Amino acid sequence: MNIQIINGPNLNLLGVREKSIYGDSSFETYLTELQNRYPNLNITYYQSNVEGEIINKIHEVGFTYDGIVLNAGAYTHTSVAIADAIAGVKTPVIEVHISNVYKREEFRHHSMLAASCKGVIAGFGMDSYRLAIENLIVK
Repeated sequence: MNIQIINGPNLNLLGVREKSIYGDSSFETYLTELQNRYPNLNITYYQSNVEGEIINKIHEVGFTYDGIVLNAGAYTHTSVAIADAIAGVKTPVIEVHISNVYKREEFRHHSMLAASCKGVIAGFGMDSYRLAIENLIVK
């Protein structure tokens, strides 16, 4: 099974930025934990701060991979283009968020992507990614 994790803007700063919200672990450290937990899965990781690059990655894997776990960061709330990319591919996409976006600023309460995704997982810290992977495994 091939699963692509895609992280959007500013998530390259995990472990450094706003530790009270995002924790003190880098995503690379957590990725190793995921890969060790699921040795029979091919879990690949991509991060970009650029909307078009995220769209390109969705297009690249969206017809061949078994699942995409997407944390689009702030693009979640603004990007019709990413929503269209998700709608245009066959691979199921699960939207994830580390923080509980509904406990944060009002603008974070609306996702432009959710309607195009299989589901949304938010507020469980880095474990949100594991929960998404668990869902993709059981289909």
